Amino acid sequence: MKVQRSLAGRKRDYMLSMGFLLPSVILIGFVNLYPVITGILYSLKDGNIVNTGNFVGLQNYQSVITSSRFWNAMGFSLLFSLVTIIGSYLIGLALALILNKDVPGRGFFRAAFIIPWVIPTIVSVSAWRWLINDQGSLINVLLGYLNIGPIMFLADPAWARVTVCIIKIWISYPFVLISLLASLQSIGTEMYESARLDTSSGAKLFRYITLPHLKPTSIILVILLTVWSFNDFGLIYLLTGGGPDMATENMVYLAYLYPFKYNKIGPGSAIAVITLILLMILAYIMMKMRRSEE
Repeated sequence: MKVQRSLAGRKRDYMLSMGFLLPSVILIGFVNLYPVITGILYSLKDGNIVNTGNFVGLQNYQSVITSSRFWNAMGFSLLFSLVTIIGSYLIGLALALILNKDVPGRGFFRAAFIIPWVIPTIVSVSAWRWLINDQGSLINVLLGYLNIGPIMFLADPAWARVTVCIIKIWISYPFVLISLLASLQSIGTEMYESARLDTSSGAKLFRYITLPHLKPTSIILVILLTVWSFNDFGLIYLLTGGGPDMATENMVYLAYLYPFKYNKIGPGSAIAVITLILLMILAYIMMKMRRSEE
C-alpha cells in the first residue's frame, strides 16, 4: 500500500509540475515559432506590408537568388562573421589568459573590459562616430599631426568594411573574455602541477591542457558569435546604412530593405528564411562536432 501511495504521489507531483510548466512552454513556443511560420508564408506570396498578396510559390526565392545584390550581401555577411569571430575570439582568449593570472588590478580590468558588451549599441555607435567621423574626428585630427589622412572611414567602401568589423569585434570580445575566463578558472591547478613534472614548456601546457578544456566552450562561442554577427542589424543600420555603395550591406539589412523601402515583403521574407536555414545548418554541424568530442 505504501508503495502504491508513493507512486501515486510521484505521478501527481509530476503532473502538477508539468501543469505549471505548460503555459510557459506554450508561450515560448508561440513567440519563437509564430514569426518563423509567418515568414515562411510571406516568402511564398507577392504581398507588401499592407496586403499579404497572392501565392507565387518559389518565385521570391528565385528572384532573390538570381540577384547580384543578394550575393553581395551574402559575401559581406560571411566575411563580416569570419573576421569578427576570429578577432573576438583571439582578443578574448588573450585577455582571459592574462586575467586568469594574479596580475595587479585584475578586478578593475575585468570590469573595464566588459564595458563595450554591456552598453547599448546606439551608445557605442555614437562614440565611434565621434572618433572616426570623416570631418574633424579625433582619429583624423591625430593622424593629421603625423601628416596622414584624413581617412574616409565611412565614405570609402574598403575602409567602411574594416571599420564595421573592428567595431563589431570591440563589442563582441568581452563576452568571449568572460566565457573563456570562467572555463580557465574551472581547470584545477593540480593538473598543471602534475604536467610540469613531465614538461616545463608553457606552449605544451597550453596545447595539451588548456585548449582541450576550452574546446566545448569555444564551440558554443563560435555558434553564438556566428548567429550574432550574421544577424547584426543594429550596427549596420546605425553606422553605415549598408553603404557606401552597398559595401556593408548584410543579409539581415537587405531583408529589412525589401519590405520597408521597396514595399516587397516576399523577397525580404525569402532572404530571412534563407538566413535562418544557413544558421541552423551551421549550428547543427557545430553541435555535432561538440558531441563527437564528448
